[in-house]
Amino acid sequence: MPVRIRLQRHGKKGKPFYWIVAADARSKRDGRYLEKLGVYNPNTNPATVEVDLDGSVKWLESGAQPSDTARTLLSYRGVLLKHHLNGGVKKGALTQEDADNKLAAWLDEKQAKIQAKVDGLSKDKASSSAKKLQAETEIREKRISDALAADAAVEEAAAAELEATKAAEAEKAAAEAPAVEEAPVVEEAPATEVVAEAPEETPATEVVAEAAEEAPAKEDSAEAKDKE
Repeated sequence: MPVRIRLQRHGKKGKPFYWIVAADARSKRDGRYLEKLGVYNPNTNPATVEVDLDGSVKWLESGAQPSDTARTLLSYRGVLLKHHLNGGVKKGALTQEDADNKLAAWLDEKQAKIQAKVDGLSKDKASSSAKKLQAETEIREKRISDALAADAAVEEAAAAELEATKAAEAEKAAAEAPAVEEAPVVEEAPATEVVAEAPEETPATEVVAEAAEEAPAKEDSAEAKDKE
C-alpha cells in the first residue's frame, strides 16, 4: 500500500489550519489517515509547525513519500536531516552519537533563528504600537487644541456682541434724552473797591468835656426862668 505524508485541512473558512498525516495515497485528501504526525498553522506569525520527529522518520524509512508542502515542513523541523543522518549511521559513515550531536546542533541553530524572528516581530510590533499611540496622542491633543480655540473664538464673539449691544443702548439713551440748554455765562465785572471812609469817632474825653460845658449853661437858663 503506497503511503503519502500530506496535509489534511481543518479550521474554518478564511482561517484554515492543517494536520500533517500519513495516509493511504488512494484516500481522499481530508479522508481517513493512518497516523497524525504534526500540525501546521499558517495563521500565526511565524507559522506554527509541530512535527513528531521520530514518527515521521519511521514513515520515511518505511517508504512513505511526502508531498511538496509536507516535505518543506518536515525539512523545517529537521525530519529530513535526521533521516539522512540515520542513513549515514546504517552505512557506517558516522556513529549514532555523532549523528545525534549534529542533529542537536542543527535544531539549536534553527530554534535560535526562529526566536530571533519572533523577537524581531515583537520589537516591530512594539515600535508600531508606540508610533500608533503617539499618532493617536497627537490627534487627541490637536482635537483638544481646536476645541479650546473654538471656545475662545465663541467667547470673543460673545464679548464683542455684548460690547456692541451696550454701545447701541448708550446711543439710543443719548438720543432719547431731552436737550438741556446751557446757562449763559455771565462775565464777572471787575470789583471796584469802594471804600467809604467812616467818620472819625470823637474821643470820649472830648465828649465828657462838652457835656460839662453844656451843663452850667442849662443851669443858668433854668435860674433865669425862676426869676421871671
